[in-house]
Order: sequence, then structure tokens, then C-alpha cells
Amino acid sequence: MPTRADETIEALLLEKRRFKPPKSFAARASVSTSGVYRKADRDFEKFWAGFAKELEWMKPWRKVLDWKPPRAKWFVGGKLNASVNCVDRHARGPRANKAALIWEGEPGDQRTITYRELLREVSKFANVLKSLGVKKGDRVTLYMPMIPELPIAMLGCARIGAIHSVVFGGFSAESLRDRINDQGAKILVTADGGWRRGNVVPLKKISDEALTDTPTIERMIVVKRTGGEVSWRAGRDVWWSELMCDASANCPPEKMDSEDPLYILYTSGTTGKPKGILHTTAGYLLGTYATSKWVFDLKDEDVYWCTADIGWVTGHSYVVYGPLANGATCLMYEGAPDTPGRDRFWDLIERHGVTILYTAPTAIRAFMKWGTEWPEKHDLSSLRLLGSVGEPINPEAWIWYQKFIGGGRCPVVDTWWQTETGMIMITPLPGVTTTRPGSATQAFPGVRAEILDQNGRKVEVGGGYLAITRPWPAMLRTIWRDDERYVKTYWSKWNKDTYFPGDGAKRDKDGYFWLLGRVDDVMNVAGHRIGTMEVESALVDHPAVAEAAVVGVNDEIKGTAIAAFVILKEKSQTGTAATGGNGLRSELSAHVAKKIGAIAKPDRLFFTADLPKTRSGKIMRRLLRDIAEGRVLGDTTTLADPAVVSSLKSQYEDKEG
Repeated sequence: MPTRADETIEALLLEKRRFKPPKSFAARASVSTSGVYRKADRDFEKFWAGFAKELEWMKPWRKVLDWKPPRAKWFVGGKLNASVNCVDRHARGPRANKAALIWEGEPGDQRTITYRELLREVSKFANVLKSLGVKKGDRVTLYMPMIPELPIAMLGCARIGAIHSVVFGGFSAESLRDRINDQGAKILVTADGGWRRGNVVPLKKISDEALTDTPTIERMIVVKRTGGEVSWRAGRDVWWSELMCDASANCPPEKMDSEDPLYILYTSGTTGKPKGILHTTAGYLLGTYATSKWVFDLKDEDVYWCTADIGWVTGHSYVVYGPLANGATCLMYEGAPDTPGRDRFWDLIERHGVTILYTAPTAIRAFMKWGTEWPEKHDLSSLRLLGSVGEPINPEAWIWYQKFIGGGRCPVVDTWWQTETGMIMITPLPGVTTTRPGSATQAFPGVRAEILDQNGRKVEVGGGYLAITRPWPAMLRTIWRDDERYVKTYWSKWNKDTYFPGDGAKRDKDGYFWLLGRVDDVMNVAGHRIGTMEVESALVDHPAVAEAAVVGVNDEIKGTAIAAFVILKEKSQTGTAATGGNGLRSELSAHVAKKIGAIAKPDRLFFTADLPKTRSGKIMRRLLRDIAEGRVLGDTTTLADPAVVSSLKSQYEDKEG
């Protein structure tokens, strides 16, 4: 039976460029044969158990997987500790004096912490928590800048079985308060402030405001980062340094059941009440360990840099748990990529000899906008692998990244995953996969991903809804204190054994996945369901465009019209400043028609200097729809720069007038 047009998502954009793994890279790669996919698929439980044997267990598991949809238990009966696997086992061996963390603050201050030193700091902080009455299962909220004390605090919690919940240091007092109260946290760990674009973010002041109505909080631990004056509440507030000074460096780790909670992490909440995603110990640790090892092809000599803030899941999985479980050397940077100059990232890579870079398409498009002169100032030859994370990457940004940052020699691993999945799910393996710009390529070995239509029928080639059709180790276990919402949100679209991530995707004739963005962002234009990502990619393919955001708006004739918001490069390819105008509007519209068809031509096109984005870099298309349709604006508290919305709104109203 054919699938109706309103039940699937049309796949319009065609990308023909191919990049095989460089022979020199493949020769040394951890995975160099495609046979791992077949092996993992034949017995996926055995496959994951193989990775589990590489971890350190206090008690072996008796069963790999207990699956009663949508409930999964991994490594049933096993006991282990996440901090032991990330720190102790390296500190006891030949990696003891290897750098675990290389940290640089925005003002330029630096620290290097070896695995031996990290064990000492983690153990001391674990004892600090115990001295304050924190026990296994208690919740500890971390509201901190990107400083070493943040991963130390996370691992200290894990050591004693306390559940940590990191709140991104850019969130408001209200957002912090809501999360503290939802989890019932006992302790808040923060700092006097943090540096961002040369300014101090007043974390202690924001925390004071948040704690005006948080009855479960007993103590606030404060790291002295900026040295600025802060208000102080005796009996509640205490300095990190004073507590650590008196703490013992000997803290035996708690034996944690494989399914004991490790952390709660809240989604951004841009569409309603934030969801507290709960991850447990063994499966999450295993998933991040395995994917870090294979996707990034980690070697002992690598200097690995994931640019994500630890306040987001990417920072949890690929700054802290996954790389440290592998004994990697990880670079951490506190500040913004354009402070003090637009070459800060490239300067960091050159000075620290970074070999692996994992960053977001939003950042890459900003670098494109700024121009190639910034990376060209620096020697980036240490790089051997590039990664992309956070949202679908458009092909031209992929090519720019590969050419100007990777020098045309580095494989690019474009990864798809979520807060909820905990680990990378769809990705190239850099020593095996022939990559295609804009495609996340194939499911990681052991993961089964499909494209389904509205009725749950498999789409072999073409567009539809992404689905994960068997359990994976790092999967979320529930939504904190809202299990009904967990089932309804993720396991009710088809059957209870099929996970729906909420994303549209297409699959080509070679079985490669192309992510099309959130299903909420799919536009139904004259009966054609078109993904925003494809139209945005066609716009960014034009040499004058740095970034674009596309939304569907109400239209009396088509039902939905396409509105495009476009950021131009600061210099066009001719070297002159790019400016918008009716001629360029027509040119861009024609360019989209040529790339993917006339049906996808924007009906309205606006030039803008910036776009409304969350602090994790995701474009808030909901607000763009509000602007385009003249509605009262929704919640803007999670925006990196709320002023962008006001500017866009005035531009749009002027144009409409």
C-alpha cells in the first residue's frame, strides 16, 4: 500500500560528494573493517558485553539485558562505580602522571590535572559531600562555569552514589530554582562567577535569588573563580577551598548497582516544563565509553577537545564520562570562541596540540561567517579527526570544516544522538566509513535505527520518522518523577518496543541516514512535507550565505508558506561585504529551486545579523514562527541573547508594513 504524502517527509536534497577514509588514518584506526556491523547485529547483547568486559567491575553481572518494553535493565546484578572507571583505574597504572584535564580559562589562566591528581581531588570532594550529610541517592545540583571543579564535583557525586544534576551556567534564577525543586536537591555547588566574553557571569548572585524558595537545599558550596565580592549567608554558604583543605584524600567508592541512578539532566524546556532525563550507571558509562573509543578513534597520545559546555549532555558524555573512562587527555575551555579574538579556538588548538575536535554546526557556521583568515593565522596540523554534534550539519558547513579546519586530510564524524539516548547513535566510524557531507551515515554497531512512516511501516528509501527499534545501553530510564510522561513522549507513537526521538530523517539507496530536524519543524507546503534542514542547506550552499533558518507560516492558498531568515557572510567570495537586497532575494530563491525544486522556494526571505538561539546553540524556530505570524512571543528565557528577537521582530514588522 503506498504511503500518503501527509504520512512521510519528502527527501529533496541530493548530495553526491564522497570522502573515503584517508589510507594513513585507516591503517592505524581502532576499527578498520565493516565486519563489526555484521558481528554486532548477529548478537547485539554479546557485542555490548564485550565492551563491558573492558570496564572495571566490583561484582560481575548475571544477565546482559532484561527488556520488558519500554523498560530496560542492562548488566543485571553487576556492581561498579563510574568514578573508579574514569579515574582510579588510570591513576593506579601507567597513566597516573598523564594529563587527564588540560584547562584554560577565558582570561588565559591554565591548569593541568593528571589522573593521580584527579583521583585525589575527586576523593576529597566526595568526602566533603559526606561531611555535609550527603548519602547515596541524594541529589546535588551543580551550577558552575567550565572549570575543573565541575567534573571533579560530578565524579565526587558518582563516587558516593549521590545523583548529580548539572544546570547550565547561563540559565536564569527561575530556571535554576525550578530544577532544584523538581529534583529535591540537598546541596547546590556554584561559583562566585564565571568568565564569558570578558564579562563576569554572577553565578553566586543568581544562585542567591534562586534559593529564596528552595526548601530542600541545606548548603551552598561556592568555588572562588573570579574573586569578586559576593553576598554571604552564614550557616548555609561555604567556600569550596575551605572544605577541600580539611578533607581526606581517601574515600572508598560506593558499590553501585548497574541500574542505580547516575545523574538527572533537564532538557532546555523551550516548549514547556523541563524534562528531567534520568541516566543510570552501567549502561550509560558503557555506551559513552564504547562510542568515545570507536567514533573518535582515541589513542593514548591524543589531545581531545569537545567544545561543549558540561551543562549539556554532550559535555556529560564526551567531555567527562566517555573520554575519561578511556583514559584520554581532555582539553577544557571556559569562555567564548571570539574572546579576545575570533581565532581563540584555533589558538587553543595550536598551543595545546589538539588532535581531535568535536564541535557544533552552529559554531562552524559562525566561523564561516567570520571568514577563513582567522584559522589561517594558526598551525592546525596537529588535528587528525573532526566531529560535529548538536543538530544536522548542512553540506557546505561540512565541506568548509573539512577543508579549512581539517586541511582536507581529517575524517569528519557527523554524529546524531540526544540527551535521552545518552550516547552517539548514528555516526561514521572514521577508519571504515565513506562519508557524505550532511549525512550522519550509519547506526553505530549494536544500534538499530529505521525510518518509519506514520503507521509504523518501514521506509527503505526516502523520508519519514526516525525510530530506534531495539534497546541500547545508555538509553534513558525514565523522566524524573514523571514516568507517565516518559512512556507517552518516547514509546507511544508506534509500539512500546520502538523509541521515537521526534526527528525526521531520510535514508538513501545505500542505507545512509540524513537527519532532517525535529518533526515539529517539518513544513506541509501544498501537500508536500518538507524538512527545514534541506531548505536551510540549499540556502547555505549559496556563496553569500553563512547561516539560515527556515520556518513554515500560515498561508491562505498553500496552507503553509516558507519563511527564511538569512545571515550573510561578512565578506562575500569577491572580498566585499555582503549586503541583502531584492536582487539577492531573487537569486537565493532561484538557488533553492535549482538545488531542491521550486516547491521549496521561500515565499518570504529576510536578512538578519543574528538568529534566536538557545545557549546550547540551537535555533528556536518556534520564536521565528511567532515573529513571522505576528503572534505574542513565547518564552525567551533560554535564549543566549534575547535582544535578537526584538531586533528581528522590528525588522519583520517594518517589512510587512
